[in-house]
Amino acid sequence: MPRTHTPTTPTPMPGTAASAATTPWDELVTSALLGTDRRPPAMPDGTGPDGAAAALLNAAALHTVRRRAGLLPAPAAPRPVPAPPDPRPALPRAARSQLERLLADRAAPSGSGGRRGTAPDLTELIPQWLAIANLHGYRAPDAALPALLDAARARTDLRPQALTFAGPRGLWLAGLNPEWKFALRGSSGTSLLPDVTDREAVHRLWEEGLFAERVALLSAVRAHEAGAALALLATTWATERAEDRLMFVDSLRTGLSGTDEPFLEQALTDRSRNVRATAAELLSALPGSALALRMAERALSCVSPGLTGTGPSVAVEAPHECDAAMQRDGVVALPPSGRGERSWWLGQLVESSPLAIWPARFGGREARDIVALPVADGWSEELHAAWCRAAVRQRDPQWARALLGAPSTPPSNGPGTASLAERSKLLIVLPAAERAAWVAEFIAAHGLSEAFQLLGVCPTPWAQPLGRSVVDALDIARDAGSYPWSFSGVMGLAERCLNPAEADRLEVLTTTPDEPADASPGANGYWSEAFQRLVSTLRLRAGMEAELTPDR
Repeated sequence: MPRTHTPTTPTPMPGTAASAATTPWDELVTSALLGTDRRPPAMPDGTGPDGAAAALLNAAALHTVRRRAGLLPAPAAPRPVPAPPDPRPALPRAARSQLERLLADRAAPSGSGGRRGTAPDLTELIPQWLAIANLHGYRAPDAALPALLDAARARTDLRPQALTFAGPRGLWLAGLNPEWKFALRGSSGTSLLPDVTDREAVHRLWEEGLFAERVALLSAVRAHEAGAALALLATTWATERAEDRLMFVDSLRTGLSGTDEPFLEQALTDRSRNVRATAAELLSALPGSALALRMAERALSCVSPGLTGTGPSVAVEAPHECDAAMQRDGVVALPPSGRGERSWWLGQLVESSPLAIWPARFGGREARDIVALPVADGWSEELHAAWCRAAVRQRDPQWARALLGAPSTPPSNGPGTASLAERSKLLIVLPAAERAAWVAEFIAAHGLSEAFQLLGVCPTPWAQPLGRSVVDALDIARDAGSYPWSFSGVMGLAERCLNPAEADRLEVLTTTPDEPADASPGANGYWSEAFQRLVSTLRLRAGMEAELTPDR
């Protein structure tokens, strides 16, 4: 340890040095800011036109040396408590080396422009590596924890898996570095939170903890006992800030049930508009709630069976006003720019109403038949879009299927909405296998130009029909001389989501065929590189999984 010493009184210095040493530091700073011509330093000037400036700099240098020489070491900080043990098994040696390469590649500077070459993008494989490592229950190497926490700080999508892998020692280390404080938000399974059955410890953390800790605590208590979480929230609700109340209400999405209705109903009168809107949204996701029934009554007065020519149809009479009761139930009175008031109000009423009311309203018809009915007076787009939002909010697969329609039908001609973003949300409601099959048929019928968002909601690794649909569509695009960079996003998804077992079958696509006369210059070279990178990435993923799989 460095030896502690006490600064001694300096020996008086002759001439200019003595004067510089006695000139206060603040005066030197003032002279530097204002200029030596306006505020000359209080010391004998040097010679020459720049004498005053030189004298000022000399005095500043002398002050700096004196201040450093007289600096006492700070008191030693208390030693941190030892890191907690992590009983999980250590990584196999090969997997540990792979982790080091993945994290090192993340820190390397990326090139500009589109990605070229045949080397896999290791950064994009970190989430999959972490998922496999956590599946097998490995612990993170101590030496890798700083780089792992840095990666999680930079990419929020990595945080759940990275923090699980980091384990209790990673959380201990995060507590020593403010840049890693995001890790201290904790979760229901971390050692940072008290036992949820220890009421005294729970209330202490709820009263004294940081906001992130309180959110994590509320989630942990809620997972154990929903009623206890609501009771805990009620103890401080009146004194919470509006932005905190919003986060607490939003956290009720997980495990939402009828138990939450009284609390959410009370939140409809909150001072914050955002809190009121979130409470109304959550209540409308409970089909049996009082708010959902009030919305249903309003929606039924606006949407009814009708006749178009000789056939049945849907008649719509949108609301003419947005009264105080509607606004209390979460209907926003002022529409966005370019949107009509009545259509805006209608959409909010329909999306907040239970979907179960419509079969009875339309003579016992099922969702598919109701959606197929013509809608009078041009209200079809607005009504179907509201039904889409209701199906997503209420997680209703029957209505999701009806609004998606057949995959072979062009989006612009099908039921529901043509918006790919809204269709992606509908797909999430369906079971995983059905979702992948629907997207595979969509790609087979329409190609990849509109499939990127749809692919993003499919489970990974892609099922064989979906994977082959994507590869076949890419091959067709190459043979047609399509502009290759238009498919770089889908190719990147394929690298991460295709089943690694497909690598050998794709080898034939890595060659560089002759370019069609109307192809983009150099397109086939790009396609060849892209397919080579795809194959090498799939093989690397297969190797990663083998390294992490325990010997049987």
